[in-house]
Amino acid sequence: MLRNYRLRDYDFRLIAYMIAITVIGIMVIGSAEDAYMSRQLMGFIGGLFFMILLSLFDYSVFLKLYWVFYGMTVGLLLLVHFFGRTVNHAKRWVEIAGIQFQPSETAKILLILFYAQYIMKKKESISSFKTILAMVVLLLPPLYLIYKQPDLSTSILIVLVFCSLLYIGGLSYRIILGFLVVAVPVGIIFLTLVLQPNQTIIKDYQQTRILAWLNPDEYSTSEGYQQDNSKMAIGSGQLKGKGLDNEDISSVKNGNFISEPQTDFIFAIVGEELGFVGSSAVIILLLLIALECLNIARKAKDLAGMLVASGMASVVGFQTFINVSVATGIMPNTGIPLPFVSYGLTSLLSLYIGMGIVLNVRLQAERKFV
Repeated sequence: MLRNYRLRDYDFRLIAYMIAITVIGIMVIGSAEDAYMSRQLMGFIGGLFFMILLSLFDYSVFLKLYWVFYGMTVGLLLLVHFFGRTVNHAKRWVEIAGIQFQPSETAKILLILFYAQYIMKKKESISSFKTILAMVVLLLPPLYLIYKQPDLSTSILIVLVFCSLLYIGGLSYRIILGFLVVAVPVGIIFLTLVLQPNQTIIKDYQQTRILAWLNPDEYSTSEGYQQDNSKMAIGSGQLKGKGLDNEDISSVKNGNFISEPQTDFIFAIVGEELGFVGSSAVIILLLLIALECLNIARKAKDLAGMLVASGMASVVGFQTFINVSVATGIMPNTGIPLPFVSYGLTSLLSLYIGMGIVLNVRLQAERKFV
């Protein structure tokens, strides 16, 4: 599995982007809630270690375990379902050997690895009804288990990544067009139904979040409170922000007007304390990471490598868009972290593990062995 690679083929640019955005995240987490800073730093060090280690393993050999990855995904999510720990009405965490982690975060990466190999093996029949049906059926168990936690935002993210992998894998444009023709009206009908009184499709609090997004004034003191304060914090940062660890009495963060600011609403802290300049830097760095992954995908030696790199680009891109959109009020409030920035050891380690495999895709992109 280990091979001799040329140092000049290593993508130090991607590593630099990841280190830069993670360091910013650690500093902002420390400003938001100092107690979590050292833990995130340890996660960063552990992530770097696993990333470098996995970058030296031949991903083609690694992906032969794709059914093991699928089994691990379903198995871990079943552990959450039966033995998970409930926090804030959501059962998303499980503890093994004294270590608590969130399997839905690892599921994003494991499913990318599974489908990368599965699609490559089925590439000749990717547009056949039998293959598409098989892939959708395989997606349903992990998707259902994540949705029932409940974790609607991660469920939506996984569907978006799955669709991206199908597109990159060569799905017929005719099928894509047909899907869009059906999906758009279905989506409108779904949104209409979930907004009806006494509906049972989604949880009541999820419905309230959508209503608060559509009618912010009506819910400004309840469900819309968090998002309103987030927008206020971002706007108050103006060009250069109020500075990390500031003692400004008008600070939204210092007034504790945003609960758990180190996680889903970390971008509000970025906006308030680092201003437009810092917020732009965070978005640009995450965009550069996604683009670098797509660049690696373009040069990959095979379809599986292309799908792994494209899948990681999709995770970073879609997750960033959703998180920033929630913090700025463009989308309803959903609990999804900002990649590399929000506090969360499972999320951070999973991202670095995925990027380690992407780095190996880059190492094998061109002739490099001696």
